[in-house]
Amino acid sequence: MKRQEKAMVVFSGGQDSTTCLLWAMREFAEVEAVTFHYGQRHELEIECAKSIAKELGVNHRVLDMSLLSQLTPNALTRTDIEIEEKEGELPSTFVDGRNLLFLSFAAVAAKQMGAVHIVTGVCETDFSGYPDCRDVFIKSLNVTLNLSMDYPFVIDTPLMWLNKAETWQLADQLGALDFVRTKTLTCYNGVISDGCGECPACRLRKRGLDEYLAIKDKGAVSS
Repeated sequence: MKRQEKAMVVFSGGQDSTTCLLWAMREFAEVEAVTFHYGQRHELEIECAKSIAKELGVNHRVLDMSLLSQLTPNALTRTDIEIEEKEGELPSTFVDGRNLLFLSFAAVAAKQMGAVHIVTGVCETDFSGYPDCRDVFIKSLNVTLNLSMDYPFVIDTPLMWLNKAETWQLADQLGALDFVRTKTLTCYNGVISDGCGECPACRLRKRGLDEYLAIKDKGAVSS
């Protein structure tokens, strides 16, 4: 039984946010999605998000956040910065303040549509050490948003304690394993579906998928 509430999903068109969108569609009576254009390397990410939302019949908007790329140099918005991970440092793909800003703007949009729930695919289990993916940050921001707008927001994080294999399992439980695998864009190099196979995002995605499919083949997956 769906909850008779509205939800706003922060949506990039990637594996995690698409799984969250499908989860929200199962959980809530009304769902909208918001995508942020922040000068990311690949315009295809925006087009991918639009395409998925259209196919799922979800009302979708794209908000201009290009100012973010002017504030913080990083490999997601600058083609002259290499995508790399160095031990003891945040990856070059980390964008300072991204989730803080995205969730804040999503909350403003959610309030206008009468939505209490804001759904995001952040995860503290399989992540690259991004501080704005931590559960403590989400809980803190949830309180701040409620106080700042005097509104009972609930930030839902269905993937927070799932590893990538478990995220694939959730997509499968939602009846959308192939959909998520073939329609989404996770790759830092802008390749839809299984991606380039070389960047950190692709390696993490593939490792999780291989792990889940191996477990599934053994019949050890719970429904």
